[in-house]
Amino acid sequence: MIRRVLVANRSEIARRVFRTCREMGIETVAVYSDADANEVYVADADHAVALGAPEPSASYLDIDRVVAAARATGADAIHPGYGFLSENPAFARACGDAGITFIGPSPDALEKMGSKLESKRIMDEAGVPGLLSIEVTPDLDVVAAADRFGYPILVKASAGGGGKGMRIVRKAEDLADAVSGAIREATSAFGDGTVFLEKYLERPRHVEIQVFGDTHGTVIHLFERDCSIQRRHQKIIEESPSPAVDPELRERMGAAAVAAARAVDYVGAGTVEFLLDRDRNFYFLEMNTRLQVEHPVTEAITGLDLVRLQFEVAEGNPLAADAINATVTGHAIEARLYAEDPANDYLPVTGTVERFHLEDVRVDTGVTDGSVVSIYYDPMLAKVIAHGATRSDAIRVLATALRRGSIHGLTTNRELLVRVLESDAFAAGDTDTEFLERVDPAEWSRPLAERDTRRTLALAAALAGQAERRALAQVLTSLPAGWRNSPSQLNPAMFTDGSEMISVGYRVLGSKVVAEVDGAPVEGVTLHAARPDHVDMEMGGVRRAYAITRKANTYFVDSAAGSAALVELPLLPVAESATDPGSLLAPMPGKVVRIVATEGAVVEAGATLLIVEAMKMEHAIAAPRAGMVASISVTEGEQVDNDQVLAVVEPLPTSE
Repeated sequence: MIRRVLVANRSEIARRVFRTCREMGIETVAVYSDADANEVYVADADHAVALGAPEPSASYLDIDRVVAAARATGADAIHPGYGFLSENPAFARACGDAGITFIGPSPDALEKMGSKLESKRIMDEAGVPGLLSIEVTPDLDVVAAADRFGYPILVKASAGGGGKGMRIVRKAEDLADAVSGAIREATSAFGDGTVFLEKYLERPRHVEIQVFGDTHGTVIHLFERDCSIQRRHQKIIEESPSPAVDPELRERMGAAAVAAARAVDYVGAGTVEFLLDRDRNFYFLEMNTRLQVEHPVTEAITGLDLVRLQFEVAEGNPLAADAINATVTGHAIEARLYAEDPANDYLPVTGTVERFHLEDVRVDTGVTDGSVVSIYYDPMLAKVIAHGATRSDAIRVLATALRRGSIHGLTTNRELLVRVLESDAFAAGDTDTEFLERVDPAEWSRPLAERDTRRTLALAAALAGQAERRALAQVLTSLPAGWRNSPSQLNPAMFTDGSEMISVGYRVLGSKVVAEVDGAPVEGVTLHAARPDHVDMEMGGVRRAYAITRKANTYFVDSAAGSAALVELPLLPVAESATDPGSLLAPMPGKVVRIVATEGAVVEAGATLLIVEAMKMEHAIAAPRAGMVASISVTEGEQVDNDQVLAVVEPLPTSE
């Protein structure tokens, strides 16, 4: 029996494993880096051990430190979660050498399936269909190899996953940069720079099969998940069952997945991923030898706890009858909520989560009010999962929960997720891996609250602000703010929601409010209650409650009609600092990994000048216009802050 388990991971997945451990009576051990010392998952554990510096290589990826933490706390098992060391055969061996149960497959299976190139060879022998691929070696003529495939092709890391070390190439002149960039990113993320070329399949669906094996020779599948909604080759919406898979195709794909698992004597939870084309042909993509991020949708439709099954199999038990005889009930959809800006090329965002609360759905998260999203780790805030009797039910429940949730302090992809879920194409099941490439991310990321609603939210914020000031008043506490013997003008307030300015004027007369927004009178306003954190207001005969959270000069306002983050502006102008025209600023904190351009060079618009790495991804900093590189103010390897000037591009002089 496993009595104490260390989770060699962080945040959401650590909390998820802890939850099942508590239900099974298993003690828990958390490990954490210096950056995670105050995160909620650390407090959730029975025991916790500090690993070291924030960089994963000095903490979560340090096998010796993790194993030493298990020994120090008396843990008899290690659950690797996903990412970090979860698919590292050396880690699994180190656990075995230390007499610690590794909750996952054997080191041999990890080795074979951890290399996408080796796994493809094994799948060919097992009769599982796949796509043509070739490893990039120092002596390979990549252009000639790519010509054999025909464009577009995919440059892909052999190790790891999550879209890292992956590039789509559509023309020969982009191939060399794509290969070198993929190698750098794969080396940084996985410690393995091996990449390969593969024929790129246009507009496929991404369908994966959950498999499970035990030590008694039983291997089963637990149906499919459709993961076609992706950005940067990383899934953001997953569902089960797939709207594109009928019983006959499910049987064929399930049989292929079981054959793949049997080919490596697989034990534990794993996922066999396929690409599905329009003609219902499927091709082996890779096998993830661990629990998947999207496992909750499988749990929802089967009623199984996959983490519990992992523990039971690791203890040597045969797979339970309810797993072997599992059936599909209803439909489940998961949305991954990220701290990122879809309108700005999906760039990750760092900062503090000021308010986080969702209702009526399953929420797997590692954040709470006050959590910090740093530059060191993946910016996923939560997985939000809805289950319904039908697919339409699940869509409606999930979209509503995301719309009504309190998610403040950081830019997120919440708006994009809602618009995907509410789109006609998604409702019809007409999706593929290029779905998001056909929409305008800026348009799909605009505020969910309509313009009139945002103005109402601004009025609620102004009234909450007045209530807070009155609560803090030391004298004349019975008088409303702005009281005059002879009223002349309304009390003013000015807000911005990031896209526009909203001016508010108000005067509170008992329960009646005289108000105007952007100079237009607002009729029929009745104030039933006003506190710094709550406004109960009636407008035009409709009464609603508004929850208010204020941080410094920002009001986070939530209601059934919508939400907004409103920054209160000073009524008098404030001088602003100036930045040299043509300055290129760091889009986020990170490290400069490569400088491409040189000072004095003439560049075209869109030319890459330097590359910044943040949150395990590379981000190219491009020239906004044609011109001359006047200066580069950073060096390779330098850590940079958000909005730090990286380079200046000046326009070319015009000839008279």
